[in-house]
Amino acid sequence: MEYMINLQELTKSFRTEEVETLALNEVNLQVKKGEFIAIMGPSGCGKSTLLNIIGLLDNPDSGSYQFDGQEVASLREKQRTATRKGNIGFVFQSFNLIDELTVQENVEVPLKYLGMSTSERKAKIDEVLDRMKIAHRKNHFPQQLSGGQQQRVAMCRAVVAQPKLLLADEPTGNLDSQNGQEVMKLLLELNKAGTTIVMVTHSDYDASFAHRVVHLFDGKVITEEQKRIMSSTNPEINA
Repeated sequence: MEYMINLQELTKSFRTEEVETLALNEVNLQVKKGEFIAIMGPSGCGKSTLLNIIGLLDNPDSGSYQFDGQEVASLREKQRTATRKGNIGFVFQSFNLIDELTVQENVEVPLKYLGMSTSERKAKIDEVLDRMKIAHRKNHFPQQLSGGQQQRVAMCRAVVAQPKLLLADEPTGNLDSQNGQEVMKLLLELNKAGTTIVMVTHSDYDASFAHRVVHLFDGKVITEEQKRIMSSTNPEINA
């Protein structure tokens, strides 16, 4: 079986002068290519730490992490950065757009790091903005957009380089219910097109879009449950 993500006995602690906190405690987790999983659990249970390690923003203290067949648990920062490029996209609760750049320029940022020509970048940007139905705002700045529109732009930036893996950290956390539903529909469409998605969420509704829900508690995976695909049973999602 082909795994995009294969974690074995993953452990991570954070230390200060006075205390040591065990954030991840021998986590085992496998994610298949093309899967959509949701990670849930109370605040402080290790969800964000796990997402940061999966996204190669940090290394575990011990254990194995194979990304697309390559062992990456002990990579140095430059090696992690090189592996992330073009392979992993991120969507955050707070959008993390650059206020001084237009929509088009924000989406262009990851492509510049890949060394693409101007014409290649323009074609990819136009395609993704049209796909996410935000092309009419390409010359606007983030502060001129609604929260839902900003999250669409953030998703465009995350997927414009066609990454294998998309990591979403509370992607609807700052949105009203209508815009939240729109973002989840977009994530579902991206997954149907072949993108592997790992999403951290507190929302049962958002988690219902995933193929599988992984529950964390005190840094350990305590349960996993398979989910029905919501779009097949909820006409609102297909609208």
